[in-house]
Amino acid sequence: MPSLNLRHAVRAIILDEDDRILLCRFALPKPAGTVVWAAPGGGIEPGETPLAALRRELREEVGLAVGTDPPHVWHQEVVAPDHAVGYDGVVNDYFLVRTAHFSPRGTLSDDQLAATENISGLKWWRPRDIAAYAGPDLFSPRDLATPLTALITSGVPAGLVQLGL
Repeated sequence: MPSLNLRHAVRAIILDEDDRILLCRFALPKPAGTVVWAAPGGGIEPGETPLAALRRELREEVGLAVGTDPPHVWHQEVVAPDHAVGYDGVVNDYFLVRTAHFSPRGTLSDDQLAATENISGLKWWRPRDIAAYAGPDLFSPRDLATPLTALITSGVPAGLVQLGL
């Protein structure tokens, strides 16, 4: 069986002092009208370390500079066609970033975010609002409220938490 071509990416669980998480609104082209709220981040470029990629992505997307090395807390592998254009799926490694509340504004313009990242908005969410959400949008992972609540309640886990779709 041929090996899978997976896109390796990093994401930040950015929590403010009130345990709100900053999520990006991804407007996906397939199927048309699909919206997914997910942690900011993106692909690791060739020769780039995961933490260097995380720092670059956070500057570009939300304007956050990360000085210290945040803890690696979650790991997600999704093998699905069309999940990442040109790939068989994605591997997301999530890092916990605690920060004071801020108004996100990255180095990329709104047009650049929409064109290159499919990002059409940024929003701070409370875990209870994610859990109670009954609208048409999706979250990544789909059960985001569960691992997020555990992370907030119990702190950095002893080992990586494996996430589903």
